[in-house]
Amino acid sequence: MMSQATGPWPIKEMTPGAIRERLLERPTLIVPVGTTEQHGPHLPLGCDTIVVERLADDLSSAFGTLRAPTIEYGVHAPAAFPGGAALRRRTLHRVMNELIESWEEGAGVREFVILTAQASEAHLEALSTIRTDRASVQVIDIFSLDFGNLLEQPGAPIQGGELDTSGPGLRTHARAARALPPGADPPAPGRQSRIGGLSQPRHRPKGGAPV
Repeated sequence: MMSQATGPWPIKEMTPGAIRERLLERPTLIVPVGTTEQHGPHLPLGCDTIVVERLADDLSSAFGTLRAPTIEYGVHAPAAFPGGAALRRRTLHRVMNELIESWEEGAGVREFVILTAQASEAHLEALSTIRTDRASVQVIDIFSLDFGNLLEQPGAPIQGGELDTSGPGLRTHARAARALPPGADPPAPGRQSRIGGLSQPRHRPKGGAPV
């Protein structure tokens, strides 16, 4: 039985032995993927990253699950404000594939929960087509969830709007996330699922075409 969670459990602050013990109890790793992009002149460039890091910590604490260091760059439109930086879709896809492979083969992780707060189609495609040997991968796009009943202006744009801006908005994310995986049943090994009305991609074994 899993010991009582008192996390969060960030692997960058843990010893290999402590990580091994936690994985024996639950072989799951939460991987937050943020961005460094503008959200208007009133918000920090790391707004998406702050959201997913908060969620990752809350989920790690609630479920006793390990949490990976945040990937702070994603795929989005060219920066219109100083400081923003983006990756190409294939670059993010390759980085994520190599990281997931390292954790799957080297640490024995069997379930990955990827949290992101970026609705770019190319960004989500890069994450949803990650390949594994045996592990399941769940990609959760936070902003695809319905927060309408918790907002003063439900129809307002997300980027730079109420959900991005407010401290209560970040807490809203955290409350909603407690109902999300890793508490849910994982998908079949080797498959990925995207949450928020996005389709399930086909199984894509390493080194092979989709089947």
